[in-house]
Amino acid sequence: MRKEDCFYLGKIVTKYSFKGEVVIKLDTDEPELYTGMESVYVDLGNNLVPFFIEKSSLHKGNQLRVQFEDVYSEEEADSILKSGIYLPSTMLPKLTGDKFYYHEVIGFTVVDASFGEVGQIVHINDKAAQPLFEIDRDGTEIFIPMVDDFIKKIDRENKIVQVEAPEGLIALYI
Repeated sequence: MRKEDCFYLGKIVTKYSFKGEVVIKLDTDEPELYTGMESVYVDLGNNLVPFFIEKSSLHKGNQLRVQFEDVYSEEEADSILKSGIYLPSTMLPKLTGDKFYYHEVIGFTVVDASFGEVGQIVHINDKAAQPLFEIDRDGTEIFIPMVDDFIKKIDRENKIVQVEAPEGLIALYI
């Protein structure tokens, strides 16, 4: 399985017991969706390796306590500690309306209510205080905050994100 065909679900953050159980911190608002999984892909040395789940349960909010098959000791759990957990993109629940996954809108065109066509989304910067659309306009980078009040419509069919950016924001970059 290739990383490009998967989405990041979380990270193994700690061991839970001396029997090899681990705790995965899930990167989701709905951890309960992931309690019945049969397997996940663990990122080991930039290779996604399938691991089968014997049992799992929710643990402290957005964490999942997991017992993997063939991981029955602290030493075996140590070997996968701090590894990323991935699932195939096909397992993502479909979103409708104006909700979207970050990876889903890469390549979409941004159209502002006053400015018109801004450019194409090339990346989502989620490292800032708030996520930003990184937009390429003929070689010029434009950043628009991903604020619900600014995002007016997601048109998946035509690959367009309609926004209403604050007055003068786009002009700052041009």
